[in-house]
Amino acid sequence: MLLQRKAIATPLIICVSILGIGLIQFPQLQTLIDRKQSASLESLKKEIKSEHLRLNFLKKMPTFGYDNLIADLIYLNFLQYFGDDEVRDKTGYSLSPEYFEVILERDPRFLAAYQSLSISTSLYAAMPERTIAISEKGLKSISPSVPERSYYVWRYKGVDELLFLGNAKAAQQSFAMAANWASKFSDPESQLIANTSQRTAEFLSRNPNSKYAQISTWSMVLNNHADERTQKRAIKEIEALGGKIVTTPEGTNKIIFPPKD
Repeated sequence: MLLQRKAIATPLIICVSILGIGLIQFPQLQTLIDRKQSASLESLKKEIKSEHLRLNFLKKMPTFGYDNLIADLIYLNFLQYFGDDEVRDKTGYSLSPEYFEVILERDPRFLAAYQSLSISTSLYAAMPERTIAISEKGLKSISPSVPERSYYVWRYKGVDELLFLGNAKAAQQSFAMAANWASKFSDPESQLIANTSQRTAEFLSRNPNSKYAQISTWSMVLNNHADERTQKRAIKEIEALGGKIVTTPEGTNKIIFPPKD
């Protein structure tokens, strides 16, 4: 009888826990969205503080083995947060790294999260150091083959190191690692990434201030399914470095490099 009760109680505890996670996932963020038109800056800041406390709680709470599910739910929260341009224009993007500390702690193999981390935290929140620290921690839990196309994590890290920290040496090492991991696979995408990453690493080894390397890296940002604001920033930076953007008949962006590096 005791064993039967335990067998029944365990699933109930798990279900209640998952329900609790769901309940704490959305109310605070939904409040932010509902109040965005009428709320004062002061009240929005209070809501951001409450959301920060909620994320800190989620970092510590037990998950009963449902780490991936929790990571997915929090990622959905992040997408709501990041996509709310009206409120972000008032409050900024300071919570971005807080979301990803929870997401990638729960699921360090969540590949899409690394791209969102780089754009939201390095580009929008201006915290590339936090991005790189979170990425470095996640890299300890992944390998060239798990998850699939994991070499992109090294690419994103190299982008942050080169464009936002100006650390060409660290970026060179990251792009070299991306090339190494991608070269282990024979599919066209992996081979393309291996070749372009290797060229970028070589540019940086010869010339740490290489405009070609910086333009190539901004072109990664431009062509990586970026939102409109990120695309405009990438185009502006490419043109400032002497490059030009040409739209092909197929609708893709082609980069014309300056005559000299």
